[in-house]
Amino acid sequence: MAVTIRDVARESGVHVSTVSRTFSAPHLVNAETRTRVLAVAEGLGYRPNRAARALTTGRTHNLGLIVADIANPFFPPLIKAAQAQARERDYHVFVADTDEDPLLEQELIETLCKQVDGVLLCSPRLSNRVIERLRAQVPFVVVNRRLKGLTTVLMDVGQGARAAVEHVAGLGHRRMALLSGPAGSWTSGEMRQAATDTAAEHHMELSVLGPNEPTEHGGLAAAGAVAASGVTAVLCYNDLVALGLIEGLRQRGLGVPDDVSVIGVDDSLPGRLSRPKLTTITMPTAAAGRMAVDLLLATISGSAGTAGPAPHTTARLETGLVIRESTQRVSSP
Repeated sequence: MAVTIRDVARESGVHVSTVSRTFSAPHLVNAETRTRVLAVAEGLGYRPNRAARALTTGRTHNLGLIVADIANPFFPPLIKAAQAQARERDYHVFVADTDEDPLLEQELIETLCKQVDGVLLCSPRLSNRVIERLRAQVPFVVVNRRLKGLTTVLMDVGQGARAAVEHVAGLGHRRMALLSGPAGSWTSGEMRQAATDTAAEHHMELSVLGPNEPTEHGGLAAAGAVAASGVTAVLCYNDLVALGLIEGLRQRGLGVPDDVSVIGVDDSLPGRLSRPKLTTITMPTAAAGRMAVDLLLATISGSAGTAGPAPHTTARLETGLVIRESTQRVSSP
């Protein structure tokens, strides 16, 4: 016969409600009692019935995590960190991929909100207006999009973009391009503003080329425009775009970094293994995943009437520049 919560309570010498709280709200149980109950449960092979617990507590102990493109190497470290952080808090994570499609993103949110206690929305492509409407259905934390009245986790890509422009300026470059990302991307907008301001401070000419698909194909497709522009340095929306651009320039007889210096964003594994190894802006994706889970669970607790974060919490994580082989001093004319 299956072990029940009553069996655990009897063997632990506590009330059934104490066993229930040990699994549903462990912070409310004395540490010694909690340890004893968990040891007994483990010894008996007891596993709490999550469906039954949801009926009792109104909590599914599930979270939704929606990403723009699961094949993009930016997202897996964030996903793994978020899942690990959620497991420590006795939550499961449902991961969904929107394939950069805002209509699918909306459909996934509307479907998941019936099955989860909250949603982590990473690099959303939906308009602010739609997100604000959907937030009434389920607690949200948004990663890499600033939205009034929503808790957000921002990776300060503007900080990295400033460092990137200053780096190539120090190498003597005076004509630079920015390959932007998808239309409406918060990251792309932050990069554009920071790069524009920093280029002006260094008396550099900056061309913004885009929007571009955030993949190798996007970089490959932009190579012709980059070659025709005559720039000697390019800051790309992400590492995938940068790697596609390097290949596209190679096909046109231009070498990196001999003819054009190229910088990516994300510090992803493909960029570290490429030839040349990619100079890139580091993005603290794992830290963002952990922080987003903590903030979402605090938001969920707040919506249930217990202490949660301030209504407009914004956590900003620092980025930096890793200099490798794809940038060098500008060649003499």
